[in-house]
Amino acid sequence: MAEQTLDDEERRSISSDFGEAVNMTPKELEEWLETDESTSVGQSEGGESVGHASGRRIVQILRAKEADLDDDDYAHMKKVVGYVHRHSAQRPEGDVTGTKWRYSLMNWGNDPLKEG
Repeated sequence: MAEQTLDDEERRSISSDFGEAVNMTPKELEEWLETDESTSVGQSEGGESVGHASGRRIVQILRAKEADLDDDDYAHMKKVVGYVHRHSAQRPEGDVTGTKWRYSLMNWGNDPLKEG
């Protein structure tokens, strides 16, 4: 396990931001990642896209006990928050239900159509 360099306050802040950015449950995200739509979007170098790999990591983080998360996990949580915020700001006009924009966000654990 990586050495702990983040203090408790930083961890709480990142965890809170992550909780707001990720609005899908581990089960919802896992099921989404199995779809063709999920694998149809994102940047990849001949393999799994960055967002799809991130989604699998998010499922692991969501299922982990907080005490078992290390600085690498918190760094990924921070990356997820940044991506969701940047990508959400680029929302296209109109109905986004079947858009690559929405699919990309969902790979990162955020369904923009989900209430709450």
